[in-house]
Amino acid sequence: MKKEVIIETSARHLHISQKDLEILFGEGYELTPKNNLSQPGQFSCEERVQVIGAKSSFPAVSILGPVRKETQVELSATDARTIGVKAPIRESGDIAGSGSCKLVGPKGEVELTEGVIVAKRHIHATPEDAEKYGLKDNQVVNVKLDTDGRKLVFGDVVVRVNPAYALAMHIDTDEANAALSTAGLMGEIID
Repeated sequence: MKKEVIIETSARHLHISQKDLEILFGEGYELTPKNNLSQPGQFSCEERVQVIGAKSSFPAVSILGPVRKETQVELSATDARTIGVKAPIRESGDIAGSGSCKLVGPKGEVELTEGVIVAKRHIHATPEDAEKYGLKDNQVVNVKLDTDGRKLVFGDVVVRVNPAYALAMHIDTDEANAALSTAGLMGEIID
C-alpha cells in the first residue's frame, strides 16, 4: 500500500497571543476569520501585521487563528535572511531561544525577543491515519515527491499525531519552490 499524503505549502505567517493581538489592534480585539485551513479549527485572518527584522521588513504578514498561548512567526529561510532575522529550524511551539523581530499593527508595536522560526517540515496525522500507515508521534520519515523535472525526497519530516489533525504534510515556500509543488500534489511516505 502506498502511504500517500497531500503536500501543502505554508507561506510566511504568524500565530498570535491574545495579549499581543490587543497591543497591535486594540483592547478586546478579536481575529476576523477569512478562510478555513485544512487543519480543523484553523483559519487565515483578515488582519495583517508588519514584521520587521534587522535589515528589512514584510509589510503585511498574515495571521492564522485562533489565538495561541504565545506569539510565533514562521518564515522560510529565504524570508529570514531577507529581513535579517536568525531563525532556527524548529517544530511549531518550540520558540525558546529562537529569532527576534518587531511586529507593527494599526494600534501598537510588539518587540519579540524570541518567537521567529523556520518551521520544520512535518506531517499532521490523526491516530487512525498513523495506525493505517504504521507511523508514530514524533517519528521522523522521508517523503518522496514525484514532480515533473524536480523529483526529490524530503528527509527529516516529523510526524505529529493528534485526533484534532487532518492528514497533510506542510512545507514552506522555499521547499515548495525546490520541488515545483502545485496544489493537490501528493507525496509518498517512504520510511
